[in-house]
Amino acid sequence: MGIVISLLLFAVGAIMRYAVTVQGDGFDVHTTGVILMLVGVAGAIFSAINWASWGGIGHRTAAGGTTETVIQEREVR
Repeated sequence: MGIVISLLLFAVGAIMRYAVTVQGDGFDVHTTGVILMLVGVAGAIFSAINWASWGGIGHRTAAGGTTETVIQEREVR
């Protein structure tokens, strides 16, 4: 689940929890909203942890697991 889907679930859950005033028989809209908000927060946290373990932009590791920096000097003629 990506960060966008997590935020969307959280937004839908917040709308169901705080903006909907319908009372149903056997189905509680407010409880469903809270559950969706919790799933959205958990998904966002999982996505952030997964993205951090990926390394982000500009971080590369070699096949052996070591980080290598290659610097090539420019030839001057």
